[in-house]
Amino acid sequence: MKRGYSLAQIGLHWLVALLVPVQYLTGGSIERTHHAVHMGMTPAYWDVAQHQVHNYAGMVIGLLMGVRLVLRLLQPPETSGPSSWAGRAATALHHAFYAAIIGQACMGFVASYLWFAIAPYHVIGSRIILAMVALHLAAAAWHTLVARDETVDRMVLPRRAQSAEKL
Repeated sequence: MKRGYSLAQIGLHWLVALLVPVQYLTGGSIERTHHAVHMGMTPAYWDVAQHQVHNYAGMVIGLLMGVRLVLRLLQPPETSGPSSWAGRAATALHHAFYAAIIGQACMGFVASYLWFAIAPYHVIGSRIILAMVALHLAAAAWHTLVARDETVDRMVLPRRAQSAEKL
């Protein structure tokens, strides 16, 4: 099996993977909440609750991705360097995920608490991340169903410590 990621890295990956859809499911509440306020109406309770979930989950995602980035720098995955175009594309996509998701969390924080004018860029960022997630899922499916390699296993099974006889 290809050696890959630590248990902490895997746990953070799947936690973020569970929280990202929450953002897409609750994002529409923000526009409805702001629209109601601008029209002089009281926003629906459920929209306000979703708005809060969206804000706080976004901050959590940003923090988790920051921790993931630090872990990746301190404990890089144990693989050989990307030698093929596909390997280089995968590396680029993973780096882009860190930048896009951390940037998205920062823009969301700024839009919510400091400067609402950045909100349209936050919406654009969500669409870019959605496209990246689709590409990521397609690549995982390809590795599992077509290539039938162990690439996806690296993010499911933690790497094992090297035994003394292999050192």
